[in-house]
Amino acid sequence: MDVYMVTESHVRIILGLSLALVLFIASALAQDQTEAVDGAAVFKKRCSMCHGPEGKGFSANKTPNFTSSEWQKSISDAEINETVKNGKKGTPMQAFGSKLSEGEIKAVVAHVRSLGAEKK
Repeated sequence: MDVYMVTESHVRIILGLSLALVLFIASALAQDQTEAVDGAAVFKKRCSMCHGPEGKGFSANKTPNFTSSEWQKSISDAEINETVKNGKKGTPMQAFGSKLSEGEIKAVVAHVRSLGAEKK
């Protein structure tokens, strides 16, 4: 009769795989939390004073109207992301790259895009 014996190397392999699994799960949970950032809340706190609570901008400040389909078509997500991170030279738009996390910036970009969605 063959008896399977657990050796020290088996224990090390099991512990190593267990650690890898824990790290993988922790990483997945952290990513879910980043994706759960409320873009509307970040926009309200950081952007609405210049861009208006509904994202329509203010002509006196020359801020864009995010609800305009023309504006939405004229700019890519990457350009919005870049502007939020690094600001826009020659305008009052300041850089938020050091003030917002990547997840918050992505959430703001998504929220800005949602402002241009057709209302039913």
